Amino acid sequence: METGGPFLAIYLNDHLAGAAAGVGRSRALAQAHQGRPDEERLGRLADEIAADRGALLAVMASLGVPVRHYKSIALSVAEKAGRLKFNGSLKERSPLTDVVEYEFLRLAVEGKAAGWRTLRALADRTPDLDAAELEKLHDRAQRQIDVLEDLRRTAAAEVFTSG
Repeated sequence: METGGPFLAIYLNDHLAGAAAGVGRSRALAQAHQGRPDEERLGRLADEIAADRGALLAVMASLGVPVRHYKSIALSVAEKAGRLKFNGSLKERSPLTDVVEYEFLRLAVEGKAAGWRTLRALADRTPDLDAAELEKLHDRAQRQIDVLEDLRRTAAAEVFTSG
């Protein structure tokens, strides 16, 4: 059996499924902002979120945790369906969509940060986990949270004060 037992395998696969949804949502958000002032920040954020998914896959491989693709597929489908919500505009992207998507992504990244903290705590007794790398990943997640909060605050101010 892989390091950490079945509960760690379930936990990591759940995080991997969330990461797949986060990659999809962040890329869609970056694409929606092409040609807009936040295009570069969102592109960088989407790249980092994709890299974090890769880091999680590497952690799982180092621990011998098998990837359960069905979880990632199910959450990716749900993430795509979530894009179909109506936010006050049927034909165009509503300004409210940005607020909701920044909030969604921030919650997802907060979950990712908690996952890195959990793994960091296990690293003290699990030689296959690199504590320093997990600390870097956690710090990057914290920076992503700050970026998303800044974007959310700006978008909310624009939406709710523009009438």
